[in-house]
Amino acid sequence: MAHFAQLDKNNMVQQVIVVSNEEAIDEATGAAFCKSLFGDDTIWIQTSYNNNIRKRFAGIGMTYSAEHDAFIFPKPYGSWVFCEQSLDWVAPVPNPNDGKRYRWDEETVSWVERVIPSTEPQE
Repeated sequence: MAHFAQLDKNNMVQQVIVVSNEEAIDEATGAAFCKSLFGDDTIWIQTSYNNNIRKRFAGIGMTYSAEHDAFIFPKPYGSWVFCEQSLDWVAPVPNPNDGKRYRWDEETVSWVERVIPSTEPQE
């Protein structure tokens, strides 16, 4: 089975469908098959469930970058920057590596320790 992502005019993924290998001998025939189902004005590009092509499997809301030939996650926070090497968004401050759990706080542009309430009975 092959998987194809439908892109809008801004290269944002709108949906991902499964196409049989008989209909998708290669990317071009698979994209043509998708157009036959959804219209000639639609845009289709192959994605790989095993991440064999285009960095990662496409998902709704992701963007296809032709420059990197990869699907890119949406920017999670305004302060995060795009890393050309990993093709991921990264925080402007490294995540602490001290074994504790943290969450990103955009208001303070910092990592904040996640405090998990104790399940021990209070005396």
